[in-house]
Amino acid sequence: MAEAHSVADFWRRAASAAGADPTAAVPEAWGFADTPALADALLAAVISGRKTGTSTSLAELEADGEAVPREGELSILIDGSRIPRALIRTTRIEIRTFDEVDAAFAAAEGEDDLSLEAWRAGHAEYFERVLARRGLPVSQLSSLPLVLERFELLYSEP
Repeated sequence: MAEAHSVADFWRRAASAAGADPTAAVPEAWGFADTPALADALLAAVISGRKTGTSTSLAELEADGEAVPREGELSILIDGSRIPRALIRTTRIEIRTFDEVDAAFAAAEGEDDLSLEAWRAGHAEYFERVLARRGLPVSQLSSLPLVLERFELLYSEP
């Protein structure tokens, strides 16, 4: 997580700008991906409007003791240096297997050439890597349950 004071300061600015209650509990702050460079690239895609979705394996959330995101939930996105940069609202959650991800969701992820083929190639490698780090090897990628999250950007800072 990013430094508490900078997240709290960001939340006050973002909440005021987005019409949320700045005195409400500070939303969870998190970043995309597993490297700073990829986190920065994906955050830039969110801020540009290219990225409006993300996927996480259900096993990863369970291993980390995290809940499945909920529709309407706010999140603060941090960059690769752990600085808060954007406020998003989850608009839709679906649980699907890896093979059930469709071209529309792959495009919403905003990565590579936006194709389903590119999504599958990049995410197969990613899910296998992050799950292996948690001692959870993937035996059947095609049936791996994923949390597919759609979101909207409410506020961002350079």
